[in-house]
Amino acid sequence: MKVKMLSMSKEKWTKLGYGTLNAIIPIIIAFLLGAVAILLAQENPLLAYGTIFYRSFLKWDGFLKTLHYAAPLILSGLAIAFSFKAGLFNMGIEGQIISAGFVVAIFGNKLAFLPPVILIPLLLIIGTLTGVIMAIIPAILKAKYNVNEMVVTLLLNYAIALILEYLTSNIFRDPGSGYVSTPMIGNNAIFTRIGDSKLTIFFFIVLAVFGLFYFIMNHSKLGFEITALGKNRSFAEATGMNIQKKIIVIMLTSGALAGLAGAGWMMSEKFSYTLTFSGTAGLGWEGMLIALLGNHSPLGILVAAIFYAVLKTGSSSVAIFTNVPSEIVLLIQALIVLMLSLKTFVKPRRVNAKAAPSQKEKLEDGRKVEK
Repeated sequence: MKVKMLSMSKEKWTKLGYGTLNAIIPIIIAFLLGAVAILLAQENPLLAYGTIFYRSFLKWDGFLKTLHYAAPLILSGLAIAFSFKAGLFNMGIEGQIISAGFVVAIFGNKLAFLPPVILIPLLLIIGTLTGVIMAIIPAILKAKYNVNEMVVTLLLNYAIALILEYLTSNIFRDPGSGYVSTPMIGNNAIFTRIGDSKLTIFFFIVLAVFGLFYFIMNHSKLGFEITALGKNRSFAEATGMNIQKKIIVIMLTSGALAGLAGAGWMMSEKFSYTLTFSGTAGLGWEGMLIALLGNHSPLGILVAAIFYAVLKTGSSSVAIFTNVPSEIVLLIQALIVLMLSLKTFVKPRRVNAKAAPSQKEKLEDGRKVEK
């Protein structure tokens, strides 16, 4: 039993090692190709990369800013991984994030008279529930009628974006704003910044949620069921698992994480809903890249989200302190996506059963030779 447990532990660490390598190699290749582009522009890639990492990671104020930008990315990556781990493809994270942001913007303005101790938790709950509501349709269609959830959630993203664009441009538009925007949320709805940094308590809320999901994915029955469902749905069903119920729970939980990300981003950074609320390419789409980089594991997602936030924070610094345009970061991000699309760079060696016969087979072969 002890040998078996050690073998399982070794297999787990080996798998983790190969997963880490397959996440790091695309990043290295992307940075090398980015360096070529910088050299073609007759600039120094070491200076550009040094500026990005020094200003956004090694300087204290830059590091706190990086953590601020990482907060919604961690939730977005967890939302993606939570469904992907179960073999469900919730591609509607972006729509769920912007829906939550819009709803929180409206309520944050209308309920501005409430004290912060009531309003801030209330808005976080409202945003989380909005994400859940946006995930209900694809969850039911998948669980009850086996409709492809990837198609449904992708289409919903565009439908939601168009509806919110209309509402923001017409019914809920702030007449005093020079661009398309909802009215600002009240001061009581805004997370207070820590010191002179951009970091707010929202980051620590995200860490608490991260800790909860780390426990769920690694030390709970639900986490085991999610893994089993993702590896072999037929086997999971044969063991007595209620597949339909689990699909709904997983999809709605994924939507809740996305909703919390949208609510927190509104209350810590944006303060009003605009057509560029989620940024480029969007928090939901960036969450997919982060989940891939993190190999769909909570710890991996945490590291990948901070790394990705370093790039986002450093993009402005590289344009200010060097002659390299900030678009180099977008190029690197695109190259990382391209490299990740190759899926696997390093594969573990597998022993061929025929190439490695058992001791019993060796003895039988020896007897045949003697005869």
